[in-house]
This record gives sequence, C-alpha cells and structure tokens, in this order.
Amino acid sequence: MVKQMVWIHVGRLVALCLQLGAAAAVDQDGGSNRGYAISHTLALVQRLEALLVQGSGSDVSLRVETPNADEVKVIQAHSLVLSLQSPVFEEMLLSLNSSMLVLKESSDCAAVFEKFIRYLYCGEISLCLDQATPLHKLATKYQLLGLQQDITQYMTQNLAQDSPSGHVAGWYEYALQAGDMTLRDSCLQYLAWNLSSVLQSREWATISSRLLMTLLQRSDLILQSEMELFAALEAWIIQNEPDSLTAENALRAVRYAMIPPRDLFRLQTQSAVLARYQESVRDLLYMSYQFHSAPPLHMAKYFDVNCSLFMPRNYLSPVWGSLWLISNPTQDDRSTNFQTQLGPSGHDASKWVTWNALFSPRWLPLSMRSMYMEMGAMQPTPVEGGRPRIIITPATSSADFAGVSFQKTVLVMAQQQGKVVVKHVYNFHQSTEENGDFLAEADLYCRTSEYLINSSLFLHIVVKPLYQTLITTKN
Repeated sequence: MVKQMVWIHVGRLVALCLQLGAAAAVDQDGGSNRGYAISHTLALVQRLEALLVQGSGSDVSLRVETPNADEVKVIQAHSLVLSLQSPVFEEMLLSLNSSMLVLKESSDCAAVFEKFIRYLYCGEISLCLDQATPLHKLATKYQLLGLQQDITQYMTQNLAQDSPSGHVAGWYEYALQAGDMTLRDSCLQYLAWNLSSVLQSREWATISSRLLMTLLQRSDLILQSEMELFAALEAWIIQNEPDSLTAENALRAVRYAMIPPRDLFRLQTQSAVLARYQESVRDLLYMSYQFHSAPPLHMAKYFDVNCSLFMPRNYLSPVWGSLWLISNPTQDDRSTNFQTQLGPSGHDASKWVTWNALFSPRWLPLSMRSMYMEMGAMQPTPVEGGRPRIIITPATSSADFAGVSFQKTVLVMAQQQGKVVVKHVYNFHQSTEENGDFLAEADLYCRTSEYLINSSLFLHIVVKPLYQTLITTKN
C-alpha cells in the first residue's frame, strides 16, 4: 500500500457544523457595533464522530453486503445525518419500512464503507492510491458531488505516484466506465506524454486492448522511437495472447515508415510476432520500403503521404530534437542550436536542418508588440513584467527543404512525487516561430515551482517533419 496519505476536507456537514458550533455576540454602544464569534466546530465534529462510533441515538442500521454475501458489515447510523449529506440516502430512508437498511456493495467498496460513512459525520477522509477508486464509486453512487470532485482531483494529482503494479491504466478504465471525463482525459494524457516510462513498467502488460488501441492511434505519443513502441507492443502481445483480430489491428497501428530500413529488415527476420502476423501488415511494410527508397516529392504524386503511416510522433531521439536544460531561467536570455534530420524518409537520412532556439524569461507579450514597433523598435525586446517566451527558427535556407513543413513541439518537464514527468506540451504552428501561451501560468521565480528541477528548467524540443501532399496523378 502506498504510504502517502492526504486529507480531503469537504462536505455539507462541515458547513452545518460551522453554523451549529458558532455563536455571535453584538455589543451596541453609542451607535458603534462590535461583534465576536465563538467557535466550537472541532468539538462538535468530535461529538458527531462519537455518535457514529458509539452508536448512541442510532435510529437506522446499515447492513452492507457484498454480492456473494461472503462479507457483512453492520453500522449503526443516524437517518438525519445520512439524509442531510446524501439525496440517495434520503430517498432510501423515506421508503424504509424498518430500522434496517440493506446495501449491496462490491467487495472493494465494502472494504472502505466505514471510512465513507465517517466522512458523512466528520467531513474529512484519509485517502491513499488503492482506496481512491472504491471511494469515488461510493461518492458517485450516493451523489456526494463535492467528495467525488475532490477524489478526482486527488487522482489527477497523483498519476505519477509509484505503486507496485501501476494504477493509471486502472483509473482510466474506471473513469471510462463511470463517465468521469476529467479523470479519463488526465489519465490518457499522462500515459501518452510519459509513454517511454510506462512501456518499461509492469503496468504496460496489464493495459486493456481498448486502451492499447487508443494509445497506438495517437500522434502525440512521447517516446524514444517507433522501434521502442514496436518492442513494447510485441511484449504485450506475447504476454496477453490476444485474439488474432486484436493483434493484427494493434500491429497495423505501428508507423513502420518511421523505422529505418535496417531496423525493418531486422524485425522481419527476428520478430516472432511479426513473422506470425506478417500477412496482415505486408502492405504497410511494402509502402514503408517504398517511402524510404523513393524521393518523397515523387512518391507524394501517387500516394497520400499525410496519412498516419508517414506522420512522426513526438520522438525523443536526438535525430528529431534536443534536450535543453536551462539553469536559473529567470536571470537572462539563453540560446542554443541543434540539428534534426530533414525528414524520416531514408532518402533524406543524410540531410540535416540546423535550428536556433531563443529563450527569454521576460519577453514582450504578443499583444504589445505592434505598439513597440510603431515606436521604432525593429525587434521585440525583453521587458520587465514580460512573460517567458521561446522562439525556434531554422538556420538553414528554406530552399533546402522544399516540400517539407515542420511542426515544432516543446516539452516541459516537472518533478512530481520524486519523478520527472512531462508537465506541458506546446505545439507551434508550422508557419510560426513561437507559441504565445508558453509557460503562461508558470512562476519561475518561486524556488518551489513545479516547473523547476534543482533550480533548472528542463525542456525538450521536438521537430516533426511533414511531407506536403502534391496533386495526385494516375497512370
């Protein structure tokens, strides 16, 4: 069990306690009013908890049963408290003909039910990773919206937390079932943005085929290379032994054109999984070899090179970008340069583009630039109060990469629960040099900022070359 514990302080009962446990006195003297409040909120909460623990004045018994009736818990409770907190309990109690209310709960929910009921009395709950899902289920079932939202927030803030077998994939499946779109999207984004570490964890083998396909179809996956993804997919297929259709669909989602020919040859001769399902991906392998052998502009006359097969993901390999560590980022402007391969085609393997990157902690906001330009400033300059900016421009002549456009992506790392994860992803339009929202919410001057790791800003710049489709011709 994960040792980290947090306390959620929410609930209508707390508001009720504040009203019942506070007294106010007003002293009028010469038209002036003075007021003071006496609060016994803590004592009142303690008395309410004592009512639950001791069962004093109980008028209803909660009989909690699991589906197989192999476990039964009986809790002495008070209908007034239950009705005040939960409209579901209120409706149940109105139609109750005895003092015993039977509740059918799953085993995981039954295990935390006493903790859930205590929340109704005290307005606080201790929470750890393996209890988040069943408590969220109970909050949803009994319509405790505040508790439900706070547990969702806890889960989204603890995606990076270490656990023995992983928990993010399980939370994603639960969120999908429960209809919690906030949690679902947060889990999916974390998995996509930190896929390299997920592929190396024990959690990878446990993900469902549905989640697997959802991930494989995304172009914003962040990982070292497409080869890394294929190796992990091969391991997943061997471990889970899915049906043929699932395996074939997963293998067809691999972007083989993003794998160099030498590695494709190796896969065809050494991969047992690919040998078993080669007929289902033969057309993709054939097109990938064509992609690497023919000039892309010539191939684009006959094939749609903008389909997913020919579209790079966010690869961390040095071929497609560069890590940039900026120490003490608030001090002054910084610049760096790096090279990327012109395109993923083998025909362009020997061609390189040089990029210049400029980071400024106080760059002039976009909305103010026109005013400064009118005042005679030829270039925007760093000013006090400006926001962080990053500008990425090619140093190579644009004539050298005709037919290729570039999507520039900046990954911002952060440290969460002692682990370095991708915090934000900023995409630049192909025709622009910068992103206006870059680090708009970051406080780089705060030493405890989540954007700083050992007082440094960790960035990774990824350049994704995209071949432009030309007019299709037919022979």
